[in-house]
Amino acid sequence: MAAPRPGPGRLSGVLVAAPIPDLDALRALTALFKEPRNRETAPRNLFQRVLDILKKSSRTVELACRGPAPVDSVAASLQVITECFRCLRNACIECSSNQNTIRNLGMIGPAVDVVLLFRELRVEQELLLTAFRCGLQFLGNVASRNADSQAVVWTHAFPELFLSCLNHPDRKIVSYSSMILFSSLNAERLKDLEENLNIAIDVVDAHRRQPESEWPYLVIAEHFLRSPDMVQTLYANMSSRERVALLDVIITKISGEEPPPKDDIPVFLSHAELVASTFIEQCKMVLQLPSEPPAADEEVLAIVRLLDALCEMSTNIDLLSYLQICPGLLEAVIGLLRLIHTAGSDGTSIFCTNSNVRADGDVSSAVEGFRSHLIRLIGNLCYKNRENQDKVNDLDGIPLLLDSCKLDDNNPFVAQWAVYAIRNLTQGNSRNQDLLARLEEQGLADPAALAKMGFEVEKQGHRLVLRPTGGSPQP
Repeated sequence: MAAPRPGPGRLSGVLVAAPIPDLDALRALTALFKEPRNRETAPRNLFQRVLDILKKSSRTVELACRGPAPVDSVAASLQVITECFRCLRNACIECSSNQNTIRNLGMIGPAVDVVLLFRELRVEQELLLTAFRCGLQFLGNVASRNADSQAVVWTHAFPELFLSCLNHPDRKIVSYSSMILFSSLNAERLKDLEENLNIAIDVVDAHRRQPESEWPYLVIAEHFLRSPDMVQTLYANMSSRERVALLDVIITKISGEEPPPKDDIPVFLSHAELVASTFIEQCKMVLQLPSEPPAADEEVLAIVRLLDALCEMSTNIDLLSYLQICPGLLEAVIGLLRLIHTAGSDGTSIFCTNSNVRADGDVSSAVEGFRSHLIRLIGNLCYKNRENQDKVNDLDGIPLLLDSCKLDDNNPFVAQWAVYAIRNLTQGNSRNQDLLARLEEQGLADPAALAKMGFEVEKQGHRLVLRPTGGSPQP
């Protein structure tokens, strides 16, 4: 004679089947856990029962991975596993007591184990993906804002789960695994990533492939960028595409509505040192671009993005103070501008002034504005800095900047940035003002261009004087 079926259990005044013998009961429990009051009063034995069901169904999946198994049986077990994960996922939402109960019952390890089995399972794709996603969501929720659970998740998931998921073709799996990584990381665990660098590189590549996904971005912005050693190691070991993605995050952090807080400035100074030294070392590679640029010259694109990052960094007063004294940076920028200027005299060069060359690929697009950004950086480096103002003069950079006050299809706003740079070079610097006046007399400086800068040349006796017109420089 069969044992009597247990009567219904009660959860916050709502009847549920007990001891949750089937899929329908699990679904009912999942629905109940959408309500905060039900999550807060869930008994421990309820989760013990869910764990028992999860383990039982997981054994079916494990056997199926080892050899042939009835398709219907595997599919049924996968559905039950999926609903177990949904139930547990909902139970953990903003409920630390449930997170603690689930962790203390030892549920995190079996959950990770079954998720890893999904890599080997041959079953209907959508059914498998749904189970995979729900499992990752549960692991993310159980770790959210719970240091003890984060430690257990890290112990079981690192590194294998992340290596399996971060480069998965399914975008949601990539996003959810990034969520788990974001929730679990701390300064100590970053050291684990430095020893398993492929995981960190996979995160950066995930951001490159899915820039709209917040979790890979947050892992980089809130964890990686807080470690100069991590950023330096990453940059040295990534592809050019991945370097661009990393630099994009740095640029976004600096150029956001709120500047980096003062506490983060020492870290960003280290990033500025890396960006500047790399640009100085590699910047001349942009000259390798032919008149018809390759579709994907990724190394050049990375150099272009280094310049973008330097321009944004130089708008932050704390970072600018470092960049203005960075050995070799100003010389490298002026030298590259001169080489590009020379190359631009060749009508076949991609840097040709008034060129009709237009960008189709990422690299070609980035070349547009490259000259403008060089001039912008020169202007920033000379802002209220007499030593750099004089250095530009000594390097014969002022005539070079004056010659840039021309329209250039490939460099929107190049004239405006040249005006800005000249203004910064002459501010409080009579030596540079005198040079401009002499250049105008020799016909080497266009009076109209000087007027746009807010200056005019006046002859006082035997001396030419550059004086402000009283108006603001024109845009």
